[in-house]
Amino acid sequence: MPASPLLAASGDGPGFGVVLTIAIVLLIVVALIKTARIVPQRQAHVVERLGKYRKTLEAGFHILIPFIDRVAYKHSLKEVAMDVPPQFCITKDNIAIEIDGLLYMQVLDAKAASYGIENYYYAASQLAQTTLRSEIGKLELDRTFEERDTINASVIAALDKASEPWGLKITRYEIANIKPPQSVQDALEKQMRAERERRAQIALSEGQREAQINVAEGQKQEVIKQSEAKKLSQINEAEGKAREIELLANATAEGITRIASAIGQPGGKEAVNLRIAEQYVEQFGNLAKETNTVILPHNLSDIGGAVAGLAKILDTGRQLGPNTPPPLR
Repeated sequence: MPASPLLAASGDGPGFGVVLTIAIVLLIVVALIKTARIVPQRQAHVVERLGKYRKTLEAGFHILIPFIDRVAYKHSLKEVAMDVPPQFCITKDNIAIEIDGLLYMQVLDAKAASYGIENYYYAASQLAQTTLRSEIGKLELDRTFEERDTINASVIAALDKASEPWGLKITRYEIANIKPPQSVQDALEKQMRAERERRAQIALSEGQREAQINVAEGQKQEVIKQSEAKKLSQINEAEGKAREIELLANATAEGITRIASAIGQPGGKEAVNLRIAEQYVEQFGNLAKETNTVILPHNLSDIGGAVAGLAKILDTGRQLGPNTPPPLR
């Protein structure tokens, strides 16, 4: 017999209860998940209640009202580095250069970052590019390589002022690369090569000049040393000659004194006469050897008379003294 409708309904009762129980359990689990919220360190979650800002959750465990409160935005409070895409900028001297950079920023106010602007990453990147183009347009090409710090500071100042309503802090901006056109690069390379060659020539000329100065100084010192040595040599030679003359004069005076003393001794006069005779004969003999012409004195045979005359002159000089002039004849 077919089952009654009542039995059929009672037979489906247990299956419907299980499904309903599972649905309730799932609903409770979802509610618990939406109720409990754990915020990691250095993050901030913005909570909205029925579409309106409610509060900002900091790091820790939080309880929300399920299906009424929801986390609308999540922000990292760490400093973030963002690559600014390359762009072409026109310098003051109308040269197009390609520049890219890095932008460092940090979220300070999660509420302002959520509701102050739609996408602060995109906004900061575009503002950095426009500010960079403006700053590059004020400089010539050569100065763009020298004024990197000034350009970075100008971009940071402009971005920091504009991003204040967005709850951001622009910490740093760094130019990564400056790439001029290939023709400009070739010209700069030639310029740098010429500058290096000029510096090399200057260094070489300075080295040669220093070498010539050193050589001249050495020659000067050599001449001075030689003149000083020659001076000392002449002084020493003069002193030696003077000393020699002095010693010779002293020796001569000493010899004359001894001869005079010897003449005054007994037999001294006879010895002098003998010596004079010997010298007379010897010198007369030498005179005959040196020349073919011989001059003979008129009293050649009277050698004793000549010797006696010389002895008389000596005796007279001894009696008058050394300072007395000889008598006139």
